[in-house]
Amino acid sequence: YQRRVRDPFVETAEGEVLCLDAKVNFDHNALFKQPELQQMRDISQEDAREVQAAKYDLNYIGLSGNIGCLVNGAGLAMATMDIIKLHGGEPANFLDVGGGASERQVKGAFEILNSDPNVRAILVNIFGGIMRCDIIALGIINACKDLKLQIPIVVRLRGTNVDKAKELIDNSGLRLIAADDLDQAAQQVVKVAKIVDMATEAKLTVSFELPI
Repeated sequence: YQRRVRDPFVETAEGEVLCLDAKVNFDHNALFKQPELQQMRDISQEDAREVQAAKYDLNYIGLSGNIGCLVNGAGLAMATMDIIKLHGGEPANFLDVGGGASERQVKGAFEILNSDPNVRAILVNIFGGIMRCDIIALGIINACKDLKLQIPIVVRLRGTNVDKAKELIDNSGLRLIAADDLDQAAQQVVKVAKIVDMATEAKLTVSFELPI
């Protein structure tokens, strides 16, 4: 018996082509239709951050960078990652909180970002159409206080209730880096992440205290 390997296929001496291995992905949005497949799920083989995100109904994909992203809308999330890379940074994730995210979901998103040891800074980029900026602001404030976040956060908010959101942040006593322009926000978060990275490489402790 002889075979020529074309992983994951083999061709036998008789000329048959056989599949030795296969990987099948299932659409998580349709799993409720297939309870027998749900029972076969092994979360130990999945990214723990993505498993946690699913509990909050967040769209999350872990990447290898050091700048955490919290954005609403897949298109805006992609644009945010692109502009971070344009300015020399590397996004740590794709995270879309969706158009109707609750305060609980925003806090859950920060829990996930805070649990990633590679994240040096976080960029929040929200365009409030359906999503209200004040809900995002409340989520940021509660996450900073409850999780005792020490990761620098750059916040760019635009849209529905943005003035109320800014007022909530200004009165919260938290030290956040505000930006009105996405390009400016991206430049700021890249600079901050580099500072934290340099300090970490030099084995220096950097403390970004919230609240003041």
